[in-house]
This record gives sequence, structure tokens and C-alpha cells, in this order.
Amino acid sequence: MLKKDKAVCLRKADYSETSQVVTLFTRSHGKISAMAKGAKRAKSSFDGPIEIFSYGDIVFAESSSQKLSTLTEFHQKPIFLGLRNRLYNLNCALFSVELVEKFTHEYDPHPELFDSTVNFLADVQHFKTDLEALSLLVIFQLTLLNDFGTKPVLNACTNCKTEFNENWRAVFFSSMGNGLVCQDCEAAYADKIRLSKNTAACLSDLRRISQADERTANEIEKILVYHFTELLGKPPRMAKHFVKR
Repeated sequence: MLKKDKAVCLRKADYSETSQVVTLFTRSHGKISAMAKGAKRAKSSFDGPIEIFSYGDIVFAESSSQKLSTLTEFHQKPIFLGLRNRLYNLNCALFSVELVEKFTHEYDPHPELFDSTVNFLADVQHFKTDLEALSLLVIFQLTLLNDFGTKPVLNACTNCKTEFNENWRAVFFSSMGNGLVCQDCEAAYADKIRLSKNTAACLSDLRRISQADERTANEIEKILVYHFTELLGKPPRMAKHFVKR
């Protein structure tokens, strides 16, 4: 039975001279892996070869076994072409789809995350500075964590529940504890990382992230990369472009 959906391509690989295997994130069916036979032919029902960030309406036949689904149509809408105009923006976009691919499961729909992903890709392509793009990436990453129920506790100590305020003598982040840790509880978390007060303040009030300076934004991203690494068991491939030593 053929099904219709909206999709964005997370990953693609050549299968033959004319065909591709693609990983798509769809709005109503979640992530799917599919064979796109003839996608690389000059004339096909895919509007040309499928690339990462390809977006549009698809028709596919869901597999009833462990085999790949079959993609029969992909009507592509070239709305993300601006992602390739700035390398930093492109890296932000690649990081976002890598995380979506890592955290999602086959045929497990996340329509709100799908909308957030499309909106992020549409917005980030227009930014003129690295700081603007990074700030939006941080918000997207926290949105993704929230969608999967793994967003850290950022407005209080994850252990004693004391609300964060700028009078704390020291602030830490623990991936094991999944959130901020105050100075009175930090001894219980061997994996803790100390944060600056500015970083903790931005994390506790996400409205402040868009006004964060470059140093603070980079520190926030470093914390998120560390958290993603712990959750996934290894660093995300694109993380190396965002952790400044």
C-alpha cells in the first residue's frame, strides 16, 4: 500500500549507478530507510538525485519486513539551497540532521520535531554571523532533547531542586545527573563540569540565549556536545566543528 508524507533527507548513499538508499525523516511516519530506484537518472519521479536536506512530498511503499521501504516519488521543493552559502551555517544544519537521525527510530513519528527541524533549516540558512547560527542551533538541540524526554534540568539543581540564582557560589553541569548542580551537591557527581555564571543564567532562562556573547554560546554548546556524547555513547560526528579547545 502506497503512503504519502512530507520528508526531509537525513542521509543518502549511492546504491548503483542510477539508484540511491536514503534515510528520510517524515512528518507522519517518523524516520524511514528507503530504496530510491532510478533517482539518479535524468528523468525520474524524484526531481533529480536526492541529497541531504532534500525536502518535499514523497510517496513510498512501507516494507512489511526488515527490508528497505521503496520510495516511488519525491517532489522536491528547493527551499534550503541557502545552506551552502556559508560553511558555518551548513555545519549547523548537518549537525542538526545528524542528531535527528541518531535519536529517532524507524516509524516512530515526531511531528513537532519534524516541524522544528524544517523551521531550523529554513532559518539558519539566512544568518550572516556564526553567533546567530550557533544560538539557533543551541535552541534546536534543546528542543530535540525535550521532544525525547531527555532535556536537562536547567532552572534548578537537579539533586536538591534549589532554583538557580546568580548568588550561587558555583554552578556545575552533570550529564549523569541530567542538569545543573549547585555547590552543595557537586560532590555527588564525578562527571560534573563547572559553568560560568553567564552560561548558567542563559541555560536557566532560554530567552537570554539569543543575546549571549560568543564565549557564552560556545560554552553552552560545549556542554551540549558533552551531554550528547554521554547519551549516544560516542561524540556526534559533527561535534568537532563546534567544540573549541
